[in-house]
Amino acid sequence: MFASLSGKVAIVTGGSKGIGKGIAKVFARQGVKIMIAARGEQDAKEAVDDIIAAGGQADYCLCDVSNWQDVQALLSKTLETYGKIDILCANAGIFPQQKMIDMSADDWDKVMSTNLKSTFLTVKACLPHFAKAGQGRVIVTSSITGPVTGYPGWSHYGASKSGQLGFIKTAAMELAPYNTTINAVMPGNIMTEGLADLGEEYLTSMAASIPLKRLGSVEDIGNAALFFATDEASYITGQQMVVDGGQILPESLDAINEMT
Repeated sequence: MFASLSGKVAIVTGGSKGIGKGIAKVFARQGVKIMIAARGEQDAKEAVDDIIAAGGQADYCLCDVSNWQDVQALLSKTLETYGKIDILCANAGIFPQQKMIDMSADDWDKVMSTNLKSTFLTVKACLPHFAKAGQGRVIVTSSITGPVTGYPGWSHYGASKSGQLGFIKTAAMELAPYNTTINAVMPGNIMTEGLADLGEEYLTSMAASIPLKRLGSVEDIGNAALFFATDEASYITGQQMVVDGGQILPESLDAINEMT
């Protein structure tokens, strides 16, 4: 049994859909008060409505998490709404598929700003509040793509996700004096709206290459993030957890075939 998280306050960036929405719902079911940071108002409203309909507490703030002023406004609204901040889920990210030969410098910068710069900015904004409270939790949504695997068209995405893991190593030391931990979840292929856009053939082939023979759910990632937020995980910091159904384990498809 884990100690209750009821009454804690969490910011979930990119929490209006996909993995972020899954994280927000999992935390809300444990009594955590949620502030969703998102750019699209309709998706944000729907996510909040879903959480409230299920008995949780949630609000949203329209925010470009790669913009320092927007991030500061996000913290201000969270404090005005709930009075504190206990948990940051730095989840916001984009993954446009584009090979390097067609990629511009602006394309690269957009992904790095949304995925990596935003992680730094949101942690920086929360840090004074964690320091004042004497504790805090940061959970970063990284990926297996970049740190472990590669896929054509995602060099910018992979670099940003590897960068997040590099960031948390030193951030863990800088946050430690404030009794604050930072860890990362590394999802494999998770069924989200964005992944569905890649087509049925892609989804089928990916499921076939995973030892557990299925794509993950957003709740699978939410549950891993939830663990890092608990008191029971208070001695874990600067670490990462792969949540991929065993996807990175086989040497080849032949290894998958040998399972049966």
